[in-house]
Amino acid sequence: MLRRLLTRLFAGAMLVLLALGAASVWWLQQPLNPGPETLELAIEPGTTPREVARLAVAAGARSDARLLYAWFRLSGQDRLIKAGNYEIPPGTTPRSLLQKLVRGEETLLAFTLVEGWNFRQVRAALARAEQLKPDAASLSDEALMAQLGRPGVAPEGRFFPDTYTYAKGSSDLAILRRALHAMDRQLAAAWALRAPDLPLRSPDEALILASLVEKETGLAADRARIAGVFINRLRAGMLLQTDPSVIYGLGTTFDGNLRRRDLLADTPWNTYTRPGLPPTPIAMPGKAALLAAVQPERTRALYFVARGDGSSEFSESLDAHARAVRRFQRGQ
Repeated sequence: MLRRLLTRLFAGAMLVLLALGAASVWWLQQPLNPGPETLELAIEPGTTPREVARLAVAAGARSDARLLYAWFRLSGQDRLIKAGNYEIPPGTTPRSLLQKLVRGEETLLAFTLVEGWNFRQVRAALARAEQLKPDAASLSDEALMAQLGRPGVAPEGRFFPDTYTYAKGSSDLAILRRALHAMDRQLAAAWALRAPDLPLRSPDEALILASLVEKETGLAADRARIAGVFINRLRAGMLLQTDPSVIYGLGTTFDGNLRRRDLLADTPWNTYTRPGLPPTPIAMPGKAALLAAVQPERTRALYFVARGDGSSEFSESLDAHARAVRRFQRGQ
């Protein structure tokens, strides 16, 4: 009699366990977000797994927070949940949510630095970036570079133009630090490939020249030849006479129309009035401009003028250049 009762109790207990197991398997496959909207879950560093479960429910996940926490614990991965900003798209199950949190699959946004931008444009773009913490906004250029570990270095041209991903709430200083280190790597790689006997004394001078090439080039095929013209003029002791450097020196006073008086207005960046390279880059050069600066085309040209279609007309003599100017810029 007792044996029969124990057998029945055991069988009943097994049925209950099987039912619970089946219910658990079913629950793990059910969407926490059955609606059309994507839910956002922000987990700060130091948040406990129990609090993570509560935050998920508060964000809109359809579950009991205690049940979700129990799943975190039973999985054995509750202590592996990473802080960050996450999205819970429609159809996310308890199982897939935990996988996302353990892998640290944060929601990432993208920020793009464009080749040829100057640092004013970089700051303006950072200010417009979505959910990026504006730590750099209150810093002067000098203080910003000191914060990045480069005190006394001008920020112009020091950041590599590329697309950088970031988590919501990241600091804009983190983006700039990554772009700064990326430019360090790209510049070092280009400098290692430099042609022999260039009139460039350092990677910094190559960076400055690359920024001039970047701003003067409307056609990729012209980059190396434009760099060759600048190199020829440096070797000959000629003024570089490049308009983009003059415009950069005018700063915010430039109204879009470069006049003769502007070419005569002396600034450290006016290559019509001062010999050699300007003191800093005038923009962010891309990889192609960096390589053109250190591997210029061998050419006898000393002049070039824009044709109006993005390409340039190159000349070896002043007379030929004057004819090209009359043809392409004055329509004569």
